[in-house]
Amino acid sequence: MEEIRLNKYLSEMGICSRREADRLIEAGKIQVDGKTAYMGMKIRRSQTVICGGTEVETAKGRPSPVLLAVNKPKGIVCTTSDKDRAVNIVEMVKYPERVYPVGRLDKDSEGLIFLTNQGSLVNQIMKGSSNHEKEYVVQVNKAITEAFVKIMEEGVWLEELGVATKPCKIAVTGRQEFHIILTQGLNRQIRRMCTAQGYHVTNLRRIRIMNIHLGNLKTGTYRKVTAKEYETLIKMLENNQ
Repeated sequence: MEEIRLNKYLSEMGICSRREADRLIEAGKIQVDGKTAYMGMKIRRSQTVICGGTEVETAKGRPSPVLLAVNKPKGIVCTTSDKDRAVNIVEMVKYPERVYPVGRLDKDSEGLIFLTNQGSLVNQIMKGSSNHEKEYVVQVNKAITEAFVKIMEEGVWLEELGVATKPCKIAVTGRQEFHIILTQGLNRQIRRMCTAQGYHVTNLRRIRIMNIHLGNLKTGTYRKVTAKEYETLIKMLENNQ
């Protein structure tokens, strides 16, 4: 019988993304046939896999697709590891089926993030994340200048990461507020870009991922992505492959 990498198997079964599976494996939270799994492990689909004390039930096949748009509040983390004792996004939502976040939104930021049970969708979005538009509303600690906007749009050199950001779009919407559209996903990118120019971000909210908008979704709540939104999202992902 053909073998499959354990992280890929868990992703296909809708348990978690491959990245999250690796974290769980490394933390010793996955067992295969009664033994603790290890990084890079391959298994046969007939083997018994236990994740967090619960058996992965292969007999039920793949779960029905779920894609949620969530308005994450500040203070909530997007990883399900034990490293941060703050409440994570999955615990906050308490969805009746097992779901996990697509990408991240840092603890101090708020706004739109996806939760899904589709490992393949996570892989598609993360694989092409450098081409997908994400829009944010940003508030800073002092007046925005034309020079600030020009440098932000053309690209900022981030010394700590050793990389320059890609060109982006900015619309100033207030004395100390602007909208920014990124096609890049560096760690804490917007905060780093502002810091590099002597600005401090006082509030950061993501309002759009590709074609999905936050809209008037209340903080701390979620909604299911509509069939039309989902269809458009998939087409956009296919066009970016």
